[in-house]
Amino acid sequence: MGRWTVERVLGLAPDPGSARAARALARPRQWSALGSNDSLVWGKCQGSSREPYQVTVDLNEPAFRCTCPSRKFPCKHGLALLLMWAANDGSVADLDATADFARAWAHDRAERAARQEARASGAGPDPEAQARRVAERESLMSAGLDEFERWLFDLVRQGLAGVRRQPPSFWDTAAARLVDAQVPGLAERVRTMGSAVHVRQDWAPHLLGQLGRWYLAVRAWRRRAELSPATMGDLRAVLGWSRRQDEVLAGERLRDRWWVVGLSQEEDERLLSQRTWLYGEDTGEVAVLLDFAAAGGALRVPHVLGSVLDVELALYPGSPPRRALLADEPVVTTGSGYPAPSTVLGAFDLAAGWQAGNPWLSRIPMSLGAVTVVPGDDGAVLVDVDGTALALAPDADIWPLLALSGGHPVDLFGEWYDGHLHPCSVAADGRLVTL
Repeated sequence: MGRWTVERVLGLAPDPGSARAARALARPRQWSALGSNDSLVWGKCQGSSREPYQVTVDLNEPAFRCTCPSRKFPCKHGLALLLMWAANDGSVADLDATADFARAWAHDRAERAARQEARASGAGPDPEAQARRVAERESLMSAGLDEFERWLFDLVRQGLAGVRRQPPSFWDTAAARLVDAQVPGLAERVRTMGSAVHVRQDWAPHLLGQLGRWYLAVRAWRRRAELSPATMGDLRAVLGWSRRQDEVLAGERLRDRWWVVGLSQEEDERLLSQRTWLYGEDTGEVAVLLDFAAAGGALRVPHVLGSVLDVELALYPGSPPRRALLADEPVVTTGSGYPAPSTVLGAFDLAAGWQAGNPWLSRIPMSLGAVTVVPGDDGAVLVDVDGTALALAPDADIWPLLALSGGHPVDLFGEWYDGHLHPCSVAADGRLVTL
């Protein structure tokens, strides 16, 4: 492992600011429960939240774990702990026993390493060990969701009017506790609400609606033994309990000629995501392929918009529209006809059924036929042949849509969320064009 020096520790800092912050924190008076052994260093550092952050460093790699909400790795707390250890010649305290949080993290890392070694050697998973890990995770999630329910009750009891006066740490701390409880999907929704309440004009109804969905997830988790496989799949998705690809590939499959009808990408400071919407020509099913990459990374090359893929999809458990994986290599073919689009009211009827089946569904695909783009002072709308209007998203760029349609009715595909349609593609001159 070699001797650790202060310079070697600071060389792990992700940026100069983290190094400076770590130096300022490397003072024992700001720490408690400090300890170390041959492979681990641990301690608790009091930060902005009520409970001190639990910090552990595995000296063998090194690897870091901290319960703070920082997105930097390693964070300033892990660097500060390692700095104190290095400055004291490999010791921070003389404790007889390893802290529970450090022991649990080291145990999890050892189990993950054992699973990776087993996969590399071709050995199958241990069913008893799998069942034990699932039970442990469910117990951890239950405790975290119980605490989250109390947080929700406190927020509602104090009134929604006060949330705009709360600092970012109000939301970040609640999200960090959900991450500790292995509920990262719900944690991300809570974290993003911290900015939404300040930037959205309709922040109050938006927050109230999301609070209801979060509380519904808590209640559904307690009744998980009674839920159908589809509803349990939806719940796992919103909580962030992901499924392994081999598990999905071993489940339900559906073969069809799939039209690529829409592509959509989003990027934030941490993640780049891509949605590829597929429409089954024979089955009429709608499915979505999700691809992710770290911010600044490269996504998988998207399938060509308007192409038809003859392929079998492996479907994730859940309600329609289903997330899917390509079960084999797709064959690009020709379709017998573009999937029939709907009127605005027909699209909303379909969306209402989907929303009833999955109340946490945030993005709803809509395929609209013969709609005319009508600009207005309060934003553009789409008007179908029945005269029913549908609002386009305020940030939607309508000029390419107007140029492609020439003011005439066109078929259009988009995503409905936040009360507006976000156009993805339009049919022009017999082909789909991305927006």
